[in-house]
Parts: sequence; C-alpha cells; structure tokens
Amino acid sequence: MATDMSETIRQLSQDRGISEDLILRTIENTLIAAYKRRFGTAENAIVRFSENKEVSIYARKKIVEHDGVYDPVAEIDLDEARALNPDAEEGDEILIEIDPREEFERVAVQSAKQTARQSIREIQKDSLYSEFKDKVGEIIIGYYQRERNGAIYVDLGKMEGILPKKFQSPRETYHVNDRIKALIVEVNKTPTGLQIVLSRTHTDFVRAIFELEVPEVYDKTVEIHKIVREPGYRTKLAVYSNRDDVDPVGACVGLKGVRIQAVIKELEGEKIDILKYDPDPQRFIKNALSPAEVRDVIILDEGKHQALAVVSDSLLSLAIGKQGLNVRLANRLVDWNIDVKTDAQFAEMDIAAESRRAVSELFGDSDGEEISRISELPGVDEQAAQSLLDNGIEFIEDFLALSEEELAGMERLSAEQLEDLRKLIEEYVEIVEEEEEGEEAGTAIAEDGASGDGEESEEVEEYECPECGAKITVDMTNCPNCGIGLSFEYEEE
Repeated sequence: MATDMSETIRQLSQDRGISEDLILRTIENTLIAAYKRRFGTAENAIVRFSENKEVSIYARKKIVEHDGVYDPVAEIDLDEARALNPDAEEGDEILIEIDPREEFERVAVQSAKQTARQSIREIQKDSLYSEFKDKVGEIIIGYYQRERNGAIYVDLGKMEGILPKKFQSPRETYHVNDRIKALIVEVNKTPTGLQIVLSRTHTDFVRAIFELEVPEVYDKTVEIHKIVREPGYRTKLAVYSNRDDVDPVGACVGLKGVRIQAVIKELEGEKIDILKYDPDPQRFIKNALSPAEVRDVIILDEGKHQALAVVSDSLLSLAIGKQGLNVRLANRLVDWNIDVKTDAQFAEMDIAAESRRAVSELFGDSDGEEISRISELPGVDEQAAQSLLDNGIEFIEDFLALSEEELAGMERLSAEQLEDLRKLIEEYVEIVEEEEEGEEAGTAIAEDGASGDGEESEEVEEYECPECGAKITVDMTNCPNCGIGLSFEYEEE
C-alpha cells in the first residue's frame, strides 16, 4: 500500500499542480475519517508518513492487566502487547498498525476514496481560483479546442477557458488548434468546476496589447487616457505623455508604424485611431474627429456638453464616418455631444441666439431665455425629471400646479427628490403671480386686443383719421370731427 500511495502522491502533485503537503493532509484526513467510520471514534488514530511519503495508520492503545480489557478499540491485553513488544508494561501505550485492506470495510474504503478525490478536486479548484483570480485583466494565450452554441472553449493548459459569442470580434473566425490570445475578464466557481471567461472585445484587451507592444505605455511614460471601441470595426485611443520629450502618438505608432501594425494584426485588421488627449475640450474634440480635419469647434452648451464641429464639404463624410461610426466614437471618447456641420450649413444656423443666451447666463441676466421645463433646471435629478415626464409633467408651471396628494401618488418619486426639486425651482426660476387688476395687466391685455375673460380693456389703442387727422378708436364707425365712415382691417404679419 505504501509504495503505491507514495507514487500516487507524486503523480497527483505533478499533474494537478497541488503541493504535496496539501495532498498528505488530505490523505491523513481521509484515513482518519475511514477509521472513525469503522471503529466509531478517531481519538486514538494516528497517521504517519515516512521520508519517501509512505503512509501508515496506527491505533494508540493502553496496555491493561489480564482480563481487564473493557474497550478493545482503546485498550489491549498485556500478553498481546508483549507479543508485539517484549518490553511492554501495564499502563504503557502502544501503537498498533492498522491494515486498511483488512480492518476497514469495503464501504468505508470506497467512501474514503471518494472523499479523497473530492477533497483533492476542491483543493485544485481553490488553488487554480487563487492563481487565475490574480490574472483578471491580463492577456492569456490558449488554443481552440471546441465550439458549442457559439461559445469557443480554449485550452489554457491547466484549465479550459470559455470565449462567449458576445466577446468575440465579428471580424474573426477560428478553427481547431488555432492560437487565441484573449483577456481574462471573469473567474467564477461553479458546481461543475472553475469557469474562466475570456474576451477579445473589451477595451482593456486593446490596452493590454498596447502595454505588450509599446514599452512607453508599459512603464507609464505614455498613458492611455481613454479607449472607445466598436469591436471589429474601429478603435479610438486618447494618449498623453508624462515627459515633454516623448511624443505619445509617435511612441504608440512606432518607427514606420511597426508598433501599430502589430496591434492591428492582432485585432485582425481593425482600424485604430491614436490621438493626443487635451484638457481643453475644443482641441480634444478636434483631435477626436480624426482622421478628418476640423476647422473650428464651437461650444454650444458647456453644462450639457454640447458642441458643434465645422468641417469642409469634402470632409463631412469622413468626419461622420460610415453609418456615423467616427462621430459616435468621438462622442464617447470626449464625453460630449458633437454635431458635425459643413461651412455652408454652419452659415445658415442662427448661432446668435445661442451666444446671447450664453452671455445672459454668464452675467446672470434674468432677461435671457427663461427655464420652463423641469429637465432644464441646473443639477436636476435626471431620474426624478424622467419620472415626472412619464406622468405627463414636463413644464415647471404644471409641477407647481399639482397638489401634495397628487405628488405623493406618483410612482418612483421620493419626498427627498420632490424637496430638492422645489429648492431648484426657488433658486433658478422667478415665480410671478398673475395680476387680475391694475395698469400692468391692462397694458398687457391692450396689446393683445382682448382680455382673458372676454371684456374690453380700460386702455384702447388710438389712431388718426385718414381724412382730418382727428383721434379715433377701433370702436368708432364715423369720425367725430369730419363724419367720414370708418372701417378697420388687420393684416397678419
């Protein structure tokens, strides 16, 4: 038994990458469990290993006088003990080797084997989990093994990884035994074993490849600000340098494009735009729309991150990209909403109104555009604004007209959100109560020609008689001075 066991231990240690100490501890626990199953207790069981990993199990028994054995499991007769060791004396303890093949029942042996296998599998799972958990976010190389329901199973040596369909680039196809380089994104324990999820579509996969191909990125001389990607089609990187004498874009491209070509080859021909990051949003937007050359960038709303990029007519399609891919990636890269226009389209736009509003907000002029919608309030909770919109409340005046009971009955709106909304309205919106009587109300009504309830205004607009120049009003049918008949006609502007 010992020789076979020691060989098995060595083989397990080599094949499964488990330390021999863990295997020996597992065997010890298994034998003790089998001993307890056989004799009902394991308090006197002792497992020992020799230098060459041979294993033996002993029962420690106390030597008692003749005919004084009450517990055969823990006690032994003096005569039997002296047969094993002539120097044995009453009261001493003696170790008696147990042969599992003879002493243990067949069921106990089978149970011990199963327990040992299960324990070793758990140890291997924990060991591999710890090893691969530390590698999340790193590149690993494996080989195509099989495919099932669109997912590719990759042989990683010790383990098998899975490359789901959603993490595969649409540009790539694989065959059996193909070499696959992928990013470890998840390591999970499952009832069937360890699951290692791989990806070739994550932006971190591109980042890891650049770290492998560009030494300046690896040592942080050049850092990647942000990566956006449409897997299989186009990737945009914004980079910057921590040293003035290092060009970040040139370092990533490499001499004669060697470095960038290696990355493109790994991504199966996917287009890559490398641009310089700039903290100034206008310059950053210009860079982000590469390869198109942008003539000018106009910030329409800095708070809402809305900007306008002006390009020449010939570069409009290049700036927008196929199916809007280039401008869409640029939007995600700079985190701005970019509208691309040609010179002719820009000339037709009324930018003056936007400029007036921006100046009004800058100097706090209340005569600028008024905030009428809840979503326009600065710093408004977007979830609260959307909840009100779902309930048909878009304008601030509609919100103020609601009673407390109506507000409390709205779903997905907490009391805290309602209180914050009221504070925003008090801070940014000037609430003017309507005047039922007075000169100001009368003047406003006179300009419209009729009051809100259908009655005539106190002030009536006056005209001159075309014949004699006397003062006349719209309610006169004849001039009071010359008696000429009057008729009033209104032309729509």
